[in-house]
Amino acid sequence: MNPLQKKEISVLARHIEQAQRIVIFSHVNPDGDSVGSCLGMYLYLQGKGKPAQVIIPNHVPDFLTWLPGSDRILIGKEKPEETIRTIHEADLFFYLDFNDIDRLEQLAEYPPKNRKAFHVVIDHHPVPKIKADLVFSDTTASSTAEIIFRVLQTLDPGKTFGPALATVLYAGIMTDTGCFRYNAANPDTWEAVSELMKTGIDNDDIYSRIYDNYSEHRMRLMGYALDKKMVILPEQHTGYIWLTKEELKEYHYVIGDTEGFVNLPLSVRGVRFSALFIELNTKIKISFRSKGSFAVNKFSSAYFNGGGHLNAAGGECYENMEDTLVRFNKLVREFSDEI
Repeated sequence: MNPLQKKEISVLARHIEQAQRIVIFSHVNPDGDSVGSCLGMYLYLQGKGKPAQVIIPNHVPDFLTWLPGSDRILIGKEKPEETIRTIHEADLFFYLDFNDIDRLEQLAEYPPKNRKAFHVVIDHHPVPKIKADLVFSDTTASSTAEIIFRVLQTLDPGKTFGPALATVLYAGIMTDTGCFRYNAANPDTWEAVSELMKTGIDNDDIYSRIYDNYSEHRMRLMGYALDKKMVILPEQHTGYIWLTKEELKEYHYVIGDTEGFVNLPLSVRGVRFSALFIELNTKIKISFRSKGSFAVNKFSSAYFNGGGHLNAAGGECYENMEDTLVRFNKLVREFSDEI
């Protein structure tokens, strides 16, 4: 956190103190970092006696429902009227782990209408687009959960985190670094993890609850994806997996089941760029990962309406799956010297 942001901590502290109704937003289809960050802020505010509500547009992935506080999350699609009313009544908003208001999907129109609320963005993705009163943005951070850790430390210097709060932040950092395989080169990340572990959390148990907690259907879907749907392009050092709506339905897909699939081709010798294509009702959802210097965020932004980090990004395409894959294969050949 740079010195300017440290000065802005006092502004944040004042608005937290004055707030009567606080809403913490996660993006649609949340991952471990998003859910962990939101619950970390929620548990901190609860500890200060502040009324707060986490809102997620559509769903909490099954492998994250054990996290402390997850049972108190308000799901927009399940309770739309209560969600909209809660947004309208709030006087402090937190947008955590996303940088574009459109990532709230069906809820995106409502927060900007609440002009009495103070809007705060905390995120590690580049180029924040949300119109906020306060922005804590650090693209060098491993995760938004790591930034939340630093913000809370600065808000309450010397305060010891309880195990529940430490658990959700640790889970956020762990999942967004792929169990510390990537985005974890900064010593600040390991210092944060060290402090969280001093609270007595059981890191082995957290890992098991997240990564050993999948359904049988999800495991069979992964096996099918590897056996039948993974394509390796050795000359382009590229691998990708593609799954249709029918295939997802056959394996009883629920949100979160394809988490981590994009990383699977990177385990193949020589592969430095991977992609995952998931067919949804109106678009193809795409995830990109890379090793080394190939900037998948720029690739995604230029060709697939997306963005993200140097080695991890997302995008989307409104063509059918066949045309999307033809387009991707053509681009990969064009970029083969850079991959």
